[in-house]
Amino acid sequence: MKFSQSSFVYFNYPLQEAIRRLHQHGYQGVEVWGGRPHAYRHDLDEELDEIVALLDRFEMAVPNFIPAQFRYPSILCSLNEVVRRDSVGYIQDAIDNARRLGSPYVSICPGMTLFGEDIDAGWAQFRKSLVELLDYTKGTDLVLLIEPAHAAESTLILTAADGLRMTEDIGSERLGILLDTGHANVNGEDLAAAVASLRDVPFHIHIDDNHGASDAHMIPGDGSIDFAPFVQALRALDYRGFVSAELGFQYTQDPDPAVERTYAVLSEMFED
Repeated sequence: MKFSQSSFVYFNYPLQEAIRRLHQHGYQGVEVWGGRPHAYRHDLDEELDEIVALLDRFEMAVPNFIPAQFRYPSILCSLNEVVRRDSVGYIQDAIDNARRLGSPYVSICPGMTLFGEDIDAGWAQFRKSLVELLDYTKGTDLVLLIEPAHAAESTLILTAADGLRMTEDIGSERLGILLDTGHANVNGEDLAAAVASLRDVPFHIHIDDNHGASDAHMIPGDGSIDFAPFVQALRALDYRGFVSAELGFQYTQDPDPAVERTYAVLSEMFED
């Protein structure tokens, strides 16, 4: 199994330094977080070639590009067309960055409908945004991954089943699911069943832990998630992609020990 880590945990470091440190800790990939100070919109346009060269030198992949989009600044389901169109433009910038970095995936969250707004109308707006983004990437191999969230992050896509309903509605081979173990645990999903449900769509994995009450993004094993059935479910599907850790803000002041321990935990968890 190949392991990567979201660059977010190195929030206080330049992206290049995050890549160097993840390489030192043994990771085969880095998920590039698309917020500041990393790869937000056009911030790193002049540095992206240097970053790609650094990744090539370390033989590291970018398995997924993560736009900063939970609660802010993107609301792809907004009933306000100005907000929705601007959000699509923001994700298009993320897609451009992802393609320059060689990422096969960009993860997508619909955002929140507002108090009093019709959920079905929000669903239609999110669908419209996804279709526009798929049109933007037409002729490429890039896949958009809907990331089921939880009630503090989205009113629309909370479970793998919710995400699959949208993929089936749109019917594109370039639309799949990003399954986050922490989100699934907060929502009370059966992780093994959620993995099994993704057998017919492109999918990718974020791994983190919590105790079920909040999305704490803890080191796997420090919360209450039983990962054994989840690992077995991935093996049953002969999953060959990356397992990407996504550690939370609490580790950003001193990320190296958490990043190192996470790699050791994942290596043991997925040991043949």
